Amino acid sequence: MATPILFIGNKNYSSWSMRPWLALKWGGIAFEERVIPLGGEGYRQAKIPEIVAISPSGRVPTLHADGIVVHDSLAICEWAHEHAPAGALWPQDANRRALGRSAAAEMHSGFPALRRDLSMNVKRKMDAAPNWPDDTHADLTRLFVLWSDLRGRFGADGPFLLGARSIADAMFAPVVTRLRTYAVDAPADARAYCATLFADAAFQEWERGALAEHWTIPQADELYR
Repeated sequence: MATPILFIGNKNYSSWSMRPWLALKWGGIAFEERVIPLGGEGYRQAKIPEIVAISPSGRVPTLHADGIVVHDSLAICEWAHEHAPAGALWPQDANRRALGRSAAAEMHSGFPALRRDLSMNVKRKMDAAPNWPDDTHADLTRLFVLWSDLRGRFGADGPFLLGARSIADAMFAPVVTRLRTYAVDAPADARAYCATLFADAAFQEWERGALAEHWTIPQADELYR
């Protein structure tokens, strides 16, 4: 099999790119990384020419592998699961795996206010949290309840959401950066979970890449989700 190619956006901003990138790293799958800077012509309309040329959705991340194009973050994570060693990205236990997939899917399709008001920007560090509206506080409350429930169930088996590292953690990794960026006052168990991801080698590799980037998106500080 030819080396898969993962097309991603700027590491500082692209939360959706971070998720499958981590899954591929954690699954031990060799891949070629190609960064396409976001912004400019077609930005936020899924019409950036360089991305349209490689992605049918006009968005990144996109994976080219085995003669196919996989153009959604969660789908790429599941592709990684199917190509990684058994148990590397989802637990062997069916019930635990179902709960992990439920959490990953909720992150994939939910938390709209959190996305709106806590855009990903790894380089940004605020001194105090903004005064968010009620729906943003509701999203944060739900986030902490979800994490606490999973950690309560599986914490005896390890420091990640399902005990061992999984796709669920990859899906929430960008949120961990957002809580730090916006100085969110998180509960103690949520802070401990964030510390687990901050200490992960692949997470740190992504972060170093984000900090080293010279690209900026003028409208991204307020608009990019």
